[in-house]
Amino acid sequence: MSAPPGTRWYSLRRRLLGLLLGGVAVGWLAALVFTYLDAHDEIDELFDAQMVQVAQTLLALASEYDDDDDIARLDSDGHKYQKKFAFQLWDADGHLLLRSPGAPTIPLAAKDGFSGSDGRGEKRWRYYSQWDEGGQLRVQVAENHHVREELAQQIAGRLLMPALFGLPLLGLWIWFATRRGLAPIGAIAGQVAERAPDHLAPVIPAEAPGEIRPLLDAMNALFARVATVLDNERRFTADAAHELRTPLAAIVAQSDVARRARDTTERDHALEQLAVGARRASHLLEQLLTLARLDPAGGLQLGPVRIDTLAAEVCADHGPAALEKHIALELDASTPATVGANDAMLRVLLRNLLDNALRYTPAGGQVGVAVMPGERGVTLLVSDSGPGIPAVERENALRRFHRLAGQETEGSGLGLSIVARIAELHGARLELADGPGAPGLAVRLFFPKPAS
Repeated sequence: MSAPPGTRWYSLRRRLLGLLLGGVAVGWLAALVFTYLDAHDEIDELFDAQMVQVAQTLLALASEYDDDDDIARLDSDGHKYQKKFAFQLWDADGHLLLRSPGAPTIPLAAKDGFSGSDGRGEKRWRYYSQWDEGGQLRVQVAENHHVREELAQQIAGRLLMPALFGLPLLGLWIWFATRRGLAPIGAIAGQVAERAPDHLAPVIPAEAPGEIRPLLDAMNALFARVATVLDNERRFTADAAHELRTPLAAIVAQSDVARRARDTTERDHALEQLAVGARRASHLLEQLLTLARLDPAGGLQLGPVRIDTLAAEVCADHGPAALEKHIALELDASTPATVGANDAMLRVLLRNLLDNALRYTPAGGQVGVAVMPGERGVTLLVSDSGPGIPAVERENALRRFHRLAGQETEGSGLGLSIVARIAELHGARLELADGPGAPGLAVRLFFPKPAS
């Protein structure tokens, strides 16, 4: 199956590997830089202290020096860093008394205390100058800064070596750990892929990480909803087929009677029954189509609807049917009332309520429609003086194709189920109660005021 447009797929394993290994590498590098800088600073402190110590030692030894002696020349053989260290001993008159091998014959530094050259690498030196207490001897010590940098680099290099060997091993371990840790996700995907289309039982893995539990719960909840929808559709299809079979069989039977009629009276009666069966089948199909439209994929488009005006229009449409049965149809909607609803669906709801009320109310009865606005919302009440519905049957009366036993009035058993579904889509509360004059039925719908 191709990916939906706009989906950017990536490997979670590779992303985790990159993030973890990259984070460790950056952290290691930051620690290396910090260690190098800290080591360099500590080395500077240490070597500066050694320079001061060397200078003070030379001053202490020079106090016994004889001015008549020639300049001492020291042996240049020794440590590898010896050529990177120099010192001079001067008297108050500016005579060079003592110097290290390779040291120049001019003063190393112009000022006392610590100073340095601005060169880089081998040309960068650190100087220290100090006079003795009597101001007769001056010592100057110089050290090539490269010695300090080389030592700091050696320390950093020792820290870098474990990283060069450790990062690949760490990467291998992270790859293995993520592969092992994500294995249950692959197992769950395999279980779902191997399922039959009608297998909608919950996915219950033997083990799974807690991080994917919300996804697994959502998927199982989706399976449950799909299973409920499929069960409803199967039951709806079976019930619809059963209900359609009766009027269609009646149409076929009456058409055979009309074809074989022996006289005009018998033929007219058969044709009249044929028309009744066709109207019943047409009414049932219309309600089935209405039920099919009550499950919009994108939800209902709601807006402000004047329910008092809508009730007046629907009552006017049913006026002729009420007059034909000599039923008093009364409307109480004098106060303007607005609800958040879908105009077309609300019209279907009220039409079904009036259809039911007029169908089951005997001649000379009463049907009332009332719109009652309040502080918390609007109540729509449709009542009749028909046979009513017993309290124990009212919950079942809202189910599809349910008809009360012993009723002689033709019906499909879909009217109240359509009303219940439209009320559910609008968030309205539906109640069935006794009519104003028992027996009878009162259908009360409360539409809450939309949240501002």
